[in-house]
Amino acid sequence: MGSKPRKPGNRLSKLHKNQAVLPRPFLDDVRALLRKARSKAYTSANTIMVEAYWQIGRRIVEEEQGGQERAEYGSQLIRNLALQLGDEFGSGVSVANLRNFRQFFLTFPDHGKRYALRSVLTWTHWRLIMRIEDMDARDYYISECAEQNWSTRLLERAIQAHTYKRFLKPPGKGESVLSSPRRDPAGFIKDPYVLEFLGFHDSIPIDERDLEGSLVTKLHDFLMELGKGFSFVGRQLRISTETSHFYVDLVFYNYLLKCFILIDLKTRKLTHENIGQMDMYVRMFDDLKRGSDDNPTLGIILCADKDETLVRYSILSESQQLFASKYRLVLPSEEELRDELDRRHILRVGNEDGSV
Repeated sequence: MGSKPRKPGNRLSKLHKNQAVLPRPFLDDVRALLRKARSKAYTSANTIMVEAYWQIGRRIVEEEQGGQERAEYGSQLIRNLALQLGDEFGSGVSVANLRNFRQFFLTFPDHGKRYALRSVLTWTHWRLIMRIEDMDARDYYISECAEQNWSTRLLERAIQAHTYKRFLKPPGKGESVLSSPRRDPAGFIKDPYVLEFLGFHDSIPIDERDLEGSLVTKLHDFLMELGKGFSFVGRQLRISTETSHFYVDLVFYNYLLKCFILIDLKTRKLTHENIGQMDMYVRMFDDLKRGSDDNPTLGIILCADKDETLVRYSILSESQQLFASKYRLVLPSEEELRDELDRRHILRVGNEDGSV
Protein backbone atom coordinates (compact mmCIF):
# COMPACT_ATOMS: atom_id res chain seq x y z
CA MET A 1 0.00 0.00 0.00
CA GLY A 2 1.46 3.39 -1.09
CA SER A 3 2.02 6.26 1.25
CA LYS A 4 -0.44 9.11 1.33
CA PRO A 5 0.41 12.10 -0.82
CA ARG A 6 1.55 15.12 1.14
CA LYS A 7 -0.77 18.08 1.29
CA PRO A 8 0.62 21.26 -0.28
CA GLY A 9 -0.36 23.17 2.84
CA ASN A 10 1.81 20.99 5.08
CA ARG A 11 4.78 21.47 2.82
CA LEU A 12 4.30 25.24 2.77
CA SER A 13 3.92 25.25 6.53
CA LYS A 14 7.27 23.46 6.93
CA LEU A 15 8.94 25.94 4.59
CA HIS A 16 7.66 28.79 6.73
CA LYS A 17 8.88 27.11 9.89
CA ASN A 18 12.34 26.42 8.48
CA GLN A 19 12.88 29.72 6.70
CA ALA A 20 15.76 31.92 7.80
CA VAL A 21 14.94 35.28 9.34
CA LEU A 22 16.23 37.85 6.86
CA PRO A 23 17.72 41.15 8.05
CA ARG A 24 15.12 43.91 8.26
CA PRO A 25 17.21 46.48 6.31
CA PHE A 26 17.57 43.99 3.46
CA LEU A 27 13.81 43.37 3.28
CA ASP A 28 13.09 47.10 3.47
CA ASP A 29 15.52 47.77 0.61
CA VAL A 30 13.89 45.16 -1.63
CA ARG A 31 10.41 46.44 -0.79
CA ALA A 32 11.49 50.01 -1.59
CA LEU A 33 12.95 48.93 -4.94
CA LEU A 34 9.75 47.09 -5.91
CA ARG A 35 7.52 49.99 -4.89
CA LYS A 36 9.72 52.46 -6.74
CA ALA A 37 9.62 50.27 -9.85
CA ARG A 38 5.82 50.03 -9.67
CA SER A 39 5.52 53.78 -9.26
CA LYS A 40 7.84 54.41 -12.22
CA ALA A 41 5.93 51.91 -14.36
CA TYR A 42 2.64 53.66 -13.57
CA THR A 43 4.12 57.11 -14.21
CA SER A 44 5.66 55.96 -17.46
CA ALA A 45 2.42 54.38 -18.68
CA ASN A 46 0.45 57.49 -17.67
CA THR A 47 2.91 59.79 -19.49
CA ILE A 48 2.74 57.67 -22.65
CA MET A 49 -1.07 57.68 -22.68
CA VAL A 50 -1.33 61.44 -22.02
CA GLU A 51 1.13 62.05 -24.86
CA ALA A 52 -0.93 59.77 -27.11
CA TYR A 53 -4.14 61.66 -26.29
CA TRP A 54 -2.45 64.95 -27.20
CA GLN A 55 -1.16 63.48 -30.48
CA ILE A 56 -4.64 62.15 -31.33
CA GLY A 57 -6.11 65.57 -30.61
CA ARG A 58 -3.55 67.17 -32.90
CA ARG A 59 -4.34 64.76 -35.75
CA ILE A 60 -8.07 65.41 -35.36
CA VAL A 61 -7.51 69.16 -35.59
CA GLU A 62 -5.17 68.75 -38.58
CA GLU A 63 -7.73 66.56 -40.34
CA GLU A 64 -10.50 69.07 -39.61
CA GLN A 65 -8.47 71.92 -41.03
CA GLY A 66 -7.72 69.90 -44.14
CA GLY A 67 -11.40 69.24 -44.91
CA GLN A 68 -12.96 71.17 -47.75
CA GLU A 69 -16.17 71.85 -45.84
CA ARG A 70 -14.74 72.39 -42.40
CA ALA A 71 -17.88 72.88 -40.31
CA GLU A 72 -19.79 69.90 -41.69
CA TYR A 73 -16.72 67.68 -42.00
CA GLY A 74 -15.51 68.52 -38.48
CA SER A 75 -18.84 67.70 -36.87
CA GLN A 76 -18.88 64.23 -38.45
CA LEU A 77 -15.18 63.41 -38.16
CA ILE A 78 -15.14 62.54 -34.46
CA ARG A 79 -18.35 60.52 -34.67
CA ASN A 80 -17.07 58.50 -37.63
CA LEU A 81 -13.70 57.98 -35.96
CA ALA A 82 -15.39 56.64 -32.82
CA LEU A 83 -17.56 54.27 -34.87
CA GLN A 84 -14.69 52.86 -36.93
CA LEU A 85 -12.27 52.39 -33.99
CA GLY A 86 -14.80 51.47 -31.30
CA ASP A 87 -14.73 47.71 -31.90
CA GLU A 88 -10.94 47.63 -31.76
CA PHE A 89 -10.25 50.01 -28.86
CA GLY A 90 -13.53 50.09 -26.92
CA SER A 91 -14.83 53.04 -24.92
CA GLY A 92 -11.38 54.67 -24.89
CA VAL A 93 -12.21 56.18 -28.28
CA SER A 94 -15.77 57.22 -27.55
CA VAL A 95 -17.11 60.46 -29.00
CA ALA A 96 -16.77 62.17 -25.60
CA ASN A 97 -13.16 61.06 -25.16
CA LEU A 98 -12.16 62.05 -28.69
CA ARG A 99 -13.65 65.50 -28.12
CA ASN A 100 -11.59 65.74 -24.93
CA PHE A 101 -8.44 64.80 -26.87
CA ARG A 102 -9.21 67.50 -29.41
CA GLN A 103 -9.79 70.09 -26.67
CA PHE A 104 -6.58 68.96 -24.94
CA PHE A 105 -4.54 69.85 -28.00
CA LEU A 106 -6.35 73.14 -28.59
CA THR A 107 -5.85 74.18 -24.94
CA PHE A 108 -2.19 73.14 -24.82
CA PRO A 109 -0.87 73.37 -28.40
CA ASP A 110 2.71 73.56 -27.08
CA HIS A 111 2.19 70.81 -24.49
CA GLY A 112 5.32 68.94 -25.51
CA LYS A 113 7.56 71.98 -24.92
CA ARG A 114 6.08 73.77 -21.90
CA TYR A 115 4.79 70.84 -19.88
CA ALA A 116 7.26 68.07 -20.65
CA LEU A 117 8.30 67.87 -16.99
CA ARG A 118 4.72 67.54 -15.69
CA SER A 119 4.56 63.76 -16.09
CA VAL A 120 3.14 63.37 -12.57
CA LEU A 121 -0.19 64.76 -13.77
CA THR A 122 -2.72 62.12 -14.76
CA TRP A 123 -5.19 62.43 -17.60
CA THR A 124 -7.87 63.33 -15.04
CA HIS A 125 -5.71 66.26 -13.86
CA TRP A 126 -5.36 67.54 -17.43
CA ARG A 127 -9.09 67.12 -18.11
CA LEU A 128 -9.97 69.29 -15.10
CA ILE A 129 -7.36 71.95 -15.85
CA MET A 130 -8.11 72.34 -19.54
CA ARG A 131 -11.63 73.56 -18.71
CA ILE A 132 -10.17 76.67 -17.04
CA GLU A 133 -10.24 79.66 -19.37
CA ASP A 134 -7.57 81.82 -17.66
CA MET A 135 -4.13 80.76 -18.92
CA ASP A 136 -2.32 82.06 -15.81
CA ALA A 137 -4.73 80.14 -13.59
CA ARG A 138 -4.10 76.97 -15.63
CA ASP A 139 -0.35 77.40 -15.20
CA TYR A 140 -0.82 77.90 -11.45
CA TYR A 141 -2.84 74.70 -11.02
CA ILE A 142 -0.39 72.72 -13.15
CA SER A 143 2.53 73.92 -11.02
CA GLU A 144 0.71 73.22 -7.75
CA CYS A 145 -0.24 69.68 -8.84
CA ALA A 146 3.35 68.95 -9.79
CA GLU A 147 5.07 70.65 -6.84
CA GLN A 148 2.57 69.74 -4.11
CA ASN A 149 1.58 66.33 -5.52
CA TRP A 150 -2.11 67.23 -5.50
CA SER A 151 -4.57 64.41 -6.02
CA THR A 152 -7.39 64.95 -8.50
CA ARG A 153 -9.75 65.42 -5.54
CA LEU A 154 -7.62 68.24 -4.13
CA LEU A 155 -7.32 69.82 -7.57
CA GLU A 156 -11.07 69.72 -8.15
CA ARG A 157 -11.70 71.32 -4.76
CA ALA A 158 -9.09 74.04 -5.45
CA ILE A 159 -10.73 74.87 -8.78
CA GLN A 160 -14.24 74.93 -7.29
CA ALA A 161 -13.00 77.18 -4.47
CA HIS A 162 -11.29 79.53 -7.00
CA THR A 163 -8.03 79.21 -5.06
CA TYR A 164 -5.92 81.03 -7.64
CA LYS A 165 -8.10 84.14 -7.63
CA ARG A 166 -8.26 84.43 -3.84
CA PHE A 167 -4.58 85.19 -3.23
CA LEU A 168 -3.92 88.79 -2.30
CA LYS A 169 -1.22 88.67 -4.95
CA PRO A 170 -1.82 85.80 -7.42
CA PRO A 171 1.30 84.41 -9.12
CA GLY A 172 1.91 86.00 -12.51
CA LYS A 173 2.61 84.18 -15.72
CA GLY A 174 5.46 81.74 -15.25
CA GLU A 175 5.91 82.71 -11.60
CA SER A 176 6.07 80.36 -8.65
CA VAL A 177 6.31 81.34 -5.00
CA LEU A 178 8.77 78.52 -4.59
CA SER A 179 11.17 79.87 -7.21
CA SER A 180 10.79 83.58 -6.42
CA PRO A 181 13.96 85.01 -4.84
CA ARG A 182 11.93 87.37 -2.62
CA ARG A 183 8.79 85.83 -1.23
CA ASP A 184 6.01 88.34 -0.76
CA PRO A 185 3.63 87.38 2.09
CA ALA A 186 0.74 88.63 -0.06
CA GLY A 187 1.48 85.73 -2.40
CA PHE A 188 0.70 83.29 0.43
CA ILE A 189 -2.36 84.93 2.02
CA LYS A 190 -5.89 84.62 0.64
CA ASP A 191 -9.04 86.65 0.94
CA PRO A 192 -11.50 85.14 1.45
CA TYR A 193 -10.65 81.77 2.97
CA VAL A 194 -13.15 79.04 2.12
CA LEU A 195 -14.00 76.72 5.02
CA GLU A 196 -16.78 74.63 3.52
CA PHE A 197 -15.08 71.46 4.79
CA LEU A 198 -16.19 72.36 8.34
CA GLY A 199 -19.78 71.52 7.45
CA PHE A 200 -21.31 74.63 9.05
CA HIS A 201 -24.43 76.23 7.59
CA ASP A 202 -23.92 79.78 6.41
CA SER A 203 -27.23 80.92 7.95
CA ILE A 204 -26.59 79.53 11.46
CA PRO A 205 -24.46 81.70 13.79
CA ILE A 206 -21.35 80.10 15.31
CA ASP A 207 -19.14 81.24 18.16
CA GLU A 208 -15.39 81.62 18.03
CA ARG A 209 -14.72 78.62 20.29
CA ASP A 210 -16.70 76.29 18.00
CA LEU A 211 -14.95 77.69 14.93
CA GLU A 212 -11.52 77.25 16.50
CA GLY A 213 -12.27 73.70 17.66
CA SER A 214 -13.59 72.69 14.25
CA LEU A 215 -10.53 74.11 12.48
CA VAL A 216 -8.22 72.11 14.76
CA THR A 217 -10.32 68.97 14.28
CA LYS A 218 -10.15 69.45 10.51
CA LEU A 219 -6.54 70.61 10.67
CA HIS A 220 -5.41 68.73 7.54
CA ASP A 221 -8.13 70.41 5.46
CA PHE A 222 -7.36 73.78 7.00
CA LEU A 223 -3.64 73.44 6.21
CA MET A 224 -4.53 72.63 2.60
CA GLU A 225 -6.67 75.77 2.47
CA LEU A 226 -3.95 77.91 4.06
CA GLY A 227 -1.55 76.80 1.33
CA LYS A 228 2.04 75.74 0.94
CA GLY A 229 4.61 76.00 3.69
CA PHE A 230 2.25 76.16 6.69
CA SER A 231 2.78 74.00 9.77
CA PHE A 232 0.71 74.05 12.94
CA VAL A 233 2.33 75.32 16.17
CA GLY A 234 -0.55 75.47 18.62
CA ARG A 235 -3.88 76.91 19.75
CA GLN A 236 -4.52 79.43 22.50
CA LEU A 237 -0.78 80.06 22.67
CA ARG A 238 0.03 82.23 25.66
CA ILE A 239 2.10 85.41 25.43
CA SER A 240 3.07 86.76 28.81
CA THR A 241 4.39 90.12 29.91
CA GLU A 242 5.37 91.20 33.40
CA THR A 243 1.78 92.13 34.20
CA SER A 244 -0.56 90.25 31.82
CA HIS A 245 -1.22 87.05 29.86
CA PHE A 246 -2.61 87.03 26.31
CA TYR A 247 -3.76 84.06 24.22
CA VAL A 248 -3.53 83.80 20.43
CA ASP A 249 -6.24 81.62 18.87
CA LEU A 250 -4.05 79.77 16.33
CA VAL A 251 -0.33 79.95 15.62
CA PHE A 252 1.40 78.57 12.52
CA TYR A 253 4.90 78.70 11.10
CA ASN A 254 5.54 79.02 7.40
CA TYR A 255 8.89 77.49 6.48
CA LEU A 256 8.92 79.20 3.07
CA LEU A 257 8.36 82.67 4.49
CA LYS A 258 10.43 81.70 7.57
CA CYS A 259 8.07 83.39 9.99
CA PHE A 260 5.32 82.78 12.54
CA ILE A 261 1.76 83.50 11.44
CA LEU A 262 -0.84 84.36 14.06
CA ILE A 263 -4.54 83.88 13.32
CA ASP A 264 -7.23 85.59 15.38
CA LEU A 265 -10.77 84.34 14.76
CA LYS A 266 -13.70 86.74 14.71
CA THR A 267 -17.17 85.42 13.95
CA ARG A 268 -18.55 88.94 13.60
CA LYS A 269 -17.70 91.98 11.51
CA LEU A 270 -14.17 93.35 11.79
CA THR A 271 -13.71 96.26 14.20
CA HIS A 272 -10.86 98.68 14.82
CA GLU A 273 -10.44 97.04 18.25
CA ASN A 274 -9.74 93.71 16.49
CA ILE A 275 -7.07 95.39 14.37
CA GLY A 276 -5.42 97.01 17.39
CA GLN A 277 -5.45 93.70 19.27
CA MET A 278 -3.74 91.83 16.43
CA ASP A 279 -1.20 94.63 16.04
CA MET A 280 -0.33 94.21 19.72
CA TYR A 281 -0.09 90.39 19.40
CA VAL A 282 2.31 90.67 16.45
CA ARG A 283 4.52 93.21 18.21
CA MET A 284 4.62 91.10 21.38
CA PHE A 285 5.32 87.90 19.47
CA ASP A 286 8.18 89.55 17.60
CA ASP A 287 9.63 90.77 20.87
CA LEU A 288 9.12 87.64 23.00
CA LYS A 289 8.92 84.60 20.68
CA ARG A 290 10.57 85.38 17.36
CA GLY A 291 13.94 83.70 16.76
CA SER A 292 17.03 85.46 15.46
CA ASP A 293 16.71 83.71 12.07
CA ASP A 294 12.97 84.32 11.72
CA ASN A 295 11.41 86.98 9.53
CA PRO A 296 8.89 89.40 11.09
CA THR A 297 5.73 87.77 12.41
CA LEU A 298 2.52 88.06 10.36
CA GLY A 299 -0.99 88.41 11.75
CA ILE A 300 -4.23 87.43 10.00
CA ILE A 301 -7.59 88.45 11.41
CA LEU A 302 -9.99 85.85 10.05
CA CYS A 303 -13.42 87.45 10.26
CA ALA A 304 -16.97 86.79 9.15
CA ASP A 305 -17.23 90.17 7.45
CA LYS A 306 -15.29 93.39 7.08
CA ASP A 307 -15.79 96.95 5.96
CA GLU A 308 -13.22 97.69 3.27
CA THR A 309 -13.36 101.38 4.15
CA LEU A 310 -12.28 100.55 7.70
CA VAL A 311 -9.43 98.48 6.27
CA ARG A 312 -8.41 101.34 4.01
CA TYR A 313 -8.19 103.92 6.78
CA SER A 314 -6.57 101.66 9.38
CA ILE A 315 -3.05 100.42 9.94
CA LEU A 316 -3.93 97.42 7.73
CA SER A 317 -3.53 99.55 4.60
CA GLU A 318 0.13 100.29 5.34
CA SER A 319 1.37 97.39 7.43
CA GLN A 320 3.38 94.62 5.80
CA GLN A 321 2.63 92.33 8.76
CA LEU A 322 -1.12 92.68 9.36
CA PHE A 323 -3.91 91.28 7.19
CA ALA A 324 -7.68 90.93 7.50
CA SER A 325 -9.38 88.18 5.51
CA LYS A 326 -12.98 87.07 5.44
CA TYR A 327 -13.95 83.44 5.74
CA ARG A 328 -16.73 81.74 3.82
CA LEU A 329 -18.50 78.67 5.15
CA VAL A 330 -19.75 77.64 1.70
CA LEU A 331 -18.09 77.62 -1.69
CA PRO A 332 -18.65 81.01 -3.34
CA SER A 333 -19.98 81.14 -6.86
CA GLU A 334 -17.72 82.65 -9.50
CA GLU A 335 -20.00 85.69 -9.72
CA GLU A 336 -19.94 86.25 -5.93
CA LEU A 337 -16.17 85.98 -5.82
CA ARG A 338 -15.76 88.28 -8.82
CA ASP A 339 -17.93 90.97 -7.19
CA GLU A 340 -15.95 90.71 -3.95
CA LEU A 341 -12.58 90.89 -5.67
CA ASP A 342 -13.75 93.82 -7.81
CA ARG A 343 -14.72 95.79 -4.69
CA ARG A 344 -11.34 95.06 -3.11
CA HIS A 345 -9.51 96.11 -6.28
CA ILE A 346 -11.42 99.40 -6.58
CA LEU A 347 -10.66 100.33 -2.98
CA ARG A 348 -6.99 99.37 -3.34
CA VAL A 349 -6.63 101.50 -6.50
CA GLY A 350 -8.34 104.40 -4.76
CA ASN A 351 -5.98 104.08 -1.83
CA GLU A 352 -2.93 104.06 -4.11
CA ASP A 353 -3.87 107.22 -6.04
CA GLY A 354 -5.17 109.08 -2.99
CA SER A 355 -8.75 109.43 -4.27
CA VAL A 356 -11.86 108.67 -2.20
